[in-house]
Amino acid sequence: MIKLIHPVAGALAIATIGTFWLSTVLSELFASHATVAAVKSTIPWGFLLLIPALAATGGTGVILAKARRAGLIGAKFKRMPFIAGNGILILIPSALFLASKAQAAEFDATFYAVQVIELAAGATNITLLALNMRDGLKMKGWLRHKPA
Repeated sequence: MIKLIHPVAGALAIATIGTFWLSTVLSELFASHATVAAVKSTIPWGFLLLIPALAATGGTGVILAKARRAGLIGAKFKRMPFIAGNGILILIPSALFLASKAQAAEFDATFYAVQVIELAAGATNITLLALNMRDGLKMKGWLRHKPA
C-alpha cells in the first residue's frame, strides 16, 4: 500500500501547488481584483489537502527508503529540507497574509511584493518536487537513466 500512497500523494502535492501557482498568475494577469481576492482566499483552504499530501509523501518516502541515503534516494532526501522550509517559512505565511490583504481589498505595494516572493518560492518548490518525482520514476524504471 505504501508503494501506491507515495507516488499518488506526491503527484497530488505537486498538482495542488501547481494549481495554486497557476491560479494566482492567471487571476493576476487576466482577472479582476474580486477574482484575485477569491483565489487568494481559497488557497489557504487548499492546505487541508496539501499538507496531508506532503506529509504522506514524506512519511512513505522515509519508509520506502529504509536506511538508504545514497544515489537518487540521497538526492531526494537532500531536497526535502528546502521544500519543507520553503513551505513552512515562506509559502504558508505568505498565503495567509495575501488572503487577509485580498479580503480587505488592499492590493498595495506590500501585497505585490509578497506575491512575487510567494510565486518565486512556489516555483522553487514545484521544481524541487518535480525533480524528486523524476528521480522516483527513474528508480522505478519508468524513466531511463541517462549515461553520465
